[in-house]
Order: sequence, then structure tokens, then C-alpha cells
Amino acid sequence: MNKHSLSLADVSQAYWFVVCQGKLWLPQAEIPFGSWSEFGLTEPEQLCQIGEWQQQPCLLAVYQDQLSVPEHWQSARALLEHPQSHWFELAARAMQFALFLQTHRYCGQCGSAMRLVSWELAMLCPQCGHRTYPRISPCVLVAIRKDDCILLARSNRHKPGFFSILAGFVESGETLEQAAVREVEEEVGVRVANLRYAGSQPWPFPHSLMMGFYADYVSGDIVCQPNEIVEAGWFKPDELPEIPPVQTLSGQMIRYLQQEFDKAQ
Repeated sequence: MNKHSLSLADVSQAYWFVVCQGKLWLPQAEIPFGSWSEFGLTEPEQLCQIGEWQQQPCLLAVYQDQLSVPEHWQSARALLEHPQSHWFELAARAMQFALFLQTHRYCGQCGSAMRLVSWELAMLCPQCGHRTYPRISPCVLVAIRKDDCILLARSNRHKPGFFSILAGFVESGETLEQAAVREVEEEVGVRVANLRYAGSQPWPFPHSLMMGFYADYVSGDIVCQPNEIVEAGWFKPDELPEIPPVQTLSGQMIRYLQQEFDKAQ
């Protein structure tokens, strides 16, 4: 079997990551396993291998229009709290690569139809040789500490009462640290220093790589960026609002600072 591009005839059984319009097909709230003929679905428009699990192939099948029962199509977030974390990681990969396939059907250099190569996750133009790879957008997360408080904010995308640490995309020509300092000052008017790397997490909404930093408050009063941050404030570790789940990097960073405060007491 080719590692990446393939046809249904090449496959006996597999784990199937079926994606359409940013949704994942989860008929039993799990990634389906078996032969394609068992599922009663039509042939997908695009098919490729994205990995393996327990020596079984993990295949991505992409559709433009949703099939089957509407409630079977869910966000990849549905797997975020799965007891086996690898399912969300594979789902994140599937969602990101599905978007890449859908948005790179034609060559950006000459306009010819692109095709998926068999030896790597890439699209190749047979006319001019232009090759493209899945896009990754680096994004920084910043958990800011001031005395015995954590700075948390609610963006205009979050429901009332739900807060997280600050986040923003890295701009061209920036280091990660420069992006972290800039985003904090832009979003809440606060200046920070002493950045320490916390970790990273792929995030499929739609194709981000989250990279976290802890930082110390230096100066400034909170002034929320219009149209971006609805509210922000300093929260004591035992008085936190609703925060992201522990499966997310932001949730892990907030809980780490909670533990650090507890140790210092």
C-alpha cells in the first residue's frame, strides 16, 4: 500500500477519518474501524493514509457534501476528552490535511489540477512541478503571573463566563517570544518579561500549532483590545472562572500555575 495516496481497492480494513466541511464522521462517537463496504457510504472524493495505530492504517476520506445522519458529523473536539489521547491527535491531523486537500486542488503557480503524491503528504502540479505542503500556522499562548494572580481573558469567540490565557498568531519575521510580548500588549495593554517555554500542541481549528509560554507581569493596566477581548482580569488560583479542559495546552498551563501557587504557600 502506498503510504499516502491510494484507492479503496488497496484497503482491506482500517481506521477511517471521514471528514466533510470541517466535521468528522463519528457514527458511534468513535473513529470507525473495518472495511469501507461495511459503512454504506459512497466512494470519497479524496483518500489518503495519514498514519497508523496498532499496525492498522489510519485513512482520511474527504467529502464535499455531508452524507448519512446529520448528528453523526461532529467537531474533532468531540474526541478531545477521549480517554485515549491519540484519537484527538490523529483527528487533528485528519482535519488539517483535509483542509489542505480541499484548498489545493489547483496549482497556485500555473492553475493546473494538482495531484497527491504517494511518497509524502504533499500536492504536486504535473505541469510546472510546483509542490505544496499542508499549512501550519504558529500561534503563541501566554500565561501571565502577577504576584499570586493569573491573567485570564474572554475573547469575543467565547461564551460568557469562559476565560483562558491570551493567544495570538505569529507574524512574518517574528520570533515566538516577540510574538508573545506583542500579542499580550495588543490584547490587554500589559507588558511582560521573563518568558519560559511551556510546550506545544497541534490544534486543528483550522491548522494551528500552539506554543505556550509562561511570563511575568512587568507593567501596565488592563485595557482590552476592541473587537477581540471582551473582558480580562487578574484571578487568584482558588477563584478561577470556567477555564479550558486539561486536555488542552492552555488548560494545562493554567493548572500548572495553580500548582506553583499552592507550593509557594
